[in-house]
Amino acid sequence: MVWRWWVGLLWLGAILLLFSHLGDLPLRDWDEALVARVAQEISLRPFPANLLPTLWGEPYLNKPPLLHTLIAAAIGLWRSVAGVEAAAAVPPEWVVRAIPALGSSLIVPLLALVQWRLRPGDRLAAVCSAAIALTLLPLMRHGRLAMLDGSLISAVALQWWALLSLPPDPKPADQCRWGLIAGGAASAIMLLKAPASLPLLAGACLMLGLERRWRPRQWLPLLSWIAIGLLPGILWHGWHLLARGPEGLTMWGSQGLARVVSSLEGHSGGWLVPVTEVLEGGWPWLSLWPLAMVVALQERGTRWGFWSIGLTVITAAAVLPLRTQLPWYSHLLWPSFVISVGPLLAQLIQRHSSKLWLCRRVLPWVPWLWIVAGAGFLVAHRQLPLPVGVSLPVAFALLLGGSLLISSQRRWRQWGAAVLVALLWLALFDLFASRIWLWELAESWSVPPVAAWMQPRLGADGSAPLLLQGDERPSLNWYLDRELITGAKARRQLRHSEQQQWVLSDQDPSSPKLSCRLEEKASEITPQGPDLYSCQPR
Repeated sequence: MVWRWWVGLLWLGAILLLFSHLGDLPLRDWDEALVARVAQEISLRPFPANLLPTLWGEPYLNKPPLLHTLIAAAIGLWRSVAGVEAAAAVPPEWVVRAIPALGSSLIVPLLALVQWRLRPGDRLAAVCSAAIALTLLPLMRHGRLAMLDGSLISAVALQWWALLSLPPDPKPADQCRWGLIAGGAASAIMLLKAPASLPLLAGACLMLGLERRWRPRQWLPLLSWIAIGLLPGILWHGWHLLARGPEGLTMWGSQGLARVVSSLEGHSGGWLVPVTEVLEGGWPWLSLWPLAMVVALQERGTRWGFWSIGLTVITAAAVLPLRTQLPWYSHLLWPSFVISVGPLLAQLIQRHSSKLWLCRRVLPWVPWLWIVAGAGFLVAHRQLPLPVGVSLPVAFALLLGGSLLISSQRRWRQWGAAVLVALLWLALFDLFASRIWLWELAESWSVPPVAAWMQPRLGADGSAPLLLQGDERPSLNWYLDRELITGAKARRQLRHSEQQQWVLSDQDPSSPKLSCRLEEKASEITPQGPDLYSCQPR
């Protein structure tokens, strides 16, 4: 019973990390601003029309609306508690990010439960898995964003836990309970990122079938209950297709399966993109992963070894072949990573006699690697582009944690693991309290100052079109609460419009048919920002 309390404590730590300073930084381009706007429009429409999502009044065909609908509920609750009129204000960032953060936090206890099913009775491996998930920077950082990926991997872990919870000779009640949970998790995946749902479910069921624990006739009732659990996702997609016609297949086609065979919008890079993300974001636990894979191969006859290899292959097969690659696609790789390395951290603490040469000879050297890395961090922390509150806890985590983990006494090794996890958690807490945790915001000019600067200038004539020359910025649309005209449509508008229009541009958009006057230089508000022009046809 004690291990469940430890997992609960680690889950609380994840909630504190994910919710700390959640509203300090603005929403980023792209996905956060789009998710927020779709959720806001859902919150403004009546049921059941709000189940068909829109973006600026047009059908939104990119992703299903499960997370958007939950965020919309949070926005509605915020309005009622704060006494804000529906169209009076843009919801604050923490309201938009709260539901994704809560969904992402579930990955910590769920991976502990998955590990418990794979290694029954190994309490320490379950706790270590939760601790590793808690201290992985990509899991915790990305989980704070208003994006789908954190909730997606929680649904994937829930599906794994349900399927692994089925006993060798399942009774009808077991098949009903765990089949409905597995199917419900697949339905949630279908309502988050549709194309991922069926392949992930099929892969997990295939793994279960390869174990050969059941007779063939025991599969039919289980698959029936899984199908019933899938009904919400299937019914929504069917309704969406009926309501919107062939366009309803966009999220399966050009926004889904097309990413496997072609590079969309220039987001290429192939398998190197997710591999690079793992190599950059997996520390310090990445040093355990190669050993974990070799040990899993040697123990492939055990349930943990078999599933560690299988889940790694399934998630890698879902991510690495994609021709279109974005950094957050690698998020799906982390659950199998945690499942693989959790028992090795437990072995560092327990030091049970093992028949495996790697566990006896190679694994004990990993804390020495952490000690060297910690010493390097400590020496060079002032030269690192990190706040001292981040770099020093990381240095002492590796230095002190590694030093205690090489002790010959188990009690001191337990303290070493606790110090390592606690100080890594503190480093993440300090990182999220700083303004650098969302480093993508530094890739272009800051949107909120420009939006605040523009609002009073557009108030006198809010009906005049607003054009943006240059890269599209969905977050500017969000903070201005209006859609900017961009791209080819903006160029046509400049050539053919016969009314006044506002133009955001870094150069004078005047032409033989258009007379433009510089109203304000936004570069005085934010570096590299566009200027605001008022344009009239000549």
